[in-house]
Amino acid sequence: MSPVGLTAGNIRDWARAAREALVRSRVEIDALNVFPVPDGDTGTNLYLTMEAACAEFDLSEIQPADAGEAASILARGALLGARGNSGVILSQILRGIGITLTGASDRGAHSVARAFRSGADEAYRSVARPVEGTILTVARAAADAAENLVKSIPGEPDVARVVGAAAEGARAALLRTPAMLEVLRQAGVVDAGGRGLVEVYDALFRVLSGEVLSGEPIEDFDISEAPMNFVPQPIAMPRDTPDFEVMYLLEAPDDRIDALRAALDARGDSVVIVGGDGLWNVHVHADDAGACIEDGLAVGRPHRIRVNSLHARPTLRSNRQVVMVTHGSGITDLVTAAGVNCVPAQPRTRPSVTEILSAVHASHSSQVVLLPSDRDNQGTAEIAAEQLRASGVRVAIVPTRSVVQSLAAIAVHDAERTFDDDVVTMTRAAGATRYGAVTISERDALTSAGRCAVGDVLGLVDGDIVQIGQSVLAVAQGVCERLVAAGGEIVTIVAGADADAPAVSGLIEWLESSYPGIDVVLQDGGQPLWPLIVGVE
Repeated sequence: MSPVGLTAGNIRDWARAAREALVRSRVEIDALNVFPVPDGDTGTNLYLTMEAACAEFDLSEIQPADAGEAASILARGALLGARGNSGVILSQILRGIGITLTGASDRGAHSVARAFRSGADEAYRSVARPVEGTILTVARAAADAAENLVKSIPGEPDVARVVGAAAEGARAALLRTPAMLEVLRQAGVVDAGGRGLVEVYDALFRVLSGEVLSGEPIEDFDISEAPMNFVPQPIAMPRDTPDFEVMYLLEAPDDRIDALRAALDARGDSVVIVGGDGLWNVHVHADDAGACIEDGLAVGRPHRIRVNSLHARPTLRSNRQVVMVTHGSGITDLVTAAGVNCVPAQPRTRPSVTEILSAVHASHSSQVVLLPSDRDNQGTAEIAAEQLRASGVRVAIVPTRSVVQSLAAIAVHDAERTFDDDVVTMTRAAGATRYGAVTISERDALTSAGRCAVGDVLGLVDGDIVQIGQSVLAVAQGVCERLVAAGGEIVTIVAGADADAPAVSGLIEWLESSYPGIDVVLQDGGQPLWPLIVGVE
């Protein structure tokens, strides 16, 4: 079970576990989305919000010393990256939790229960016109359940039990939402935002306990005992739906926010303003987007302004564009010169959906081929692809797991072919490229090739560690031997920012003498962390 109190590591692990849970449930949650606007993006928005929260941990220069500091970083990331109505509310729930944990003398069960209450209270305060049967109801029920548990047990109960009670309370409340909100009852669904919050709270319980809640999965509950059948039905966008969704970050004094909330409430609906200490995230649905932005200007400085049409779709050019995730300046320069739009990834950080979408939108193309260049980027690329398809873009993902597979795909790309033929050809080229890499271990660990220590040289083939040594050249030779054993005509070596010139030249000389029938190609990749990446075609 969990330790006596929450730790910074717990909070970081929670953020990542919640993000992965939302990746898995995103499509289902999107299908439930009928309130306040049936635009089918609640699951995606919740995922993007939690992804931004995780990114804040990766980008922060501060290593949180305790759960309070970690929760503050989590809340700030969610605030800055919140998307959609439910994402903005989720960011405020996280902010309330962070406020309580930061000010608590400990991070035990009673403090955690108060944190759930603070999260629910902050969420209610952020909404101009709170509606029951939504994520707000689910947040409050979770807080009720957590407080009831700590009151019923003498002393200090285990933190995981408190979180488990909150998660169960959230789940039970979610199943009651159709009885509380008519639009949910008519559609035959539970609330989408509340469904996402259940995933977030379940993730914290799993992190603390290593267990899965014993209750039946929401999508499999017994409909004879539930308020209604959990089968989403399509609902058309109501004709009276406002034209635009307006969102922006706002730097403004706290005492000006009530006036802004009232002004926006008079212009439209779904008004949610979250934040504090001079930084706010503003969300509203309205017909006059410009006036909503002017309201923000009247009280402070709006920036990161986003205006999305709730009805129209953008007009796109018919040209085809390849978009590739890159991990070093050398490869970025190389493929940019070939006409590829790049998404540069930062060390140890996956590119966000927003970054991929920005690279695509910059081309205004109606046909797009995405190259994720890493197995971990596949899920993010799929989410971006679904959003693009919803806006009328034809998208295919070539599931490249390494930069060398992406380079192989680009080498055979031909925009004059039909879209399907081009994608098939690129996919075959990528799949025919075996890949390996050399890196330096940063910690002691037990790997599939044995135990390694800090400073050991690790050789990987197809993502698995196959060799541990002390010499970059020797390990690289071992990797190449494994790759070439199955045959090949071209070996591509991508040298990283930390590549040792003698090791690189030594590897090339060894390949040319050992395998005289193979062509060797050297590329300056400039990628960090990986001195050498190797591909064999």
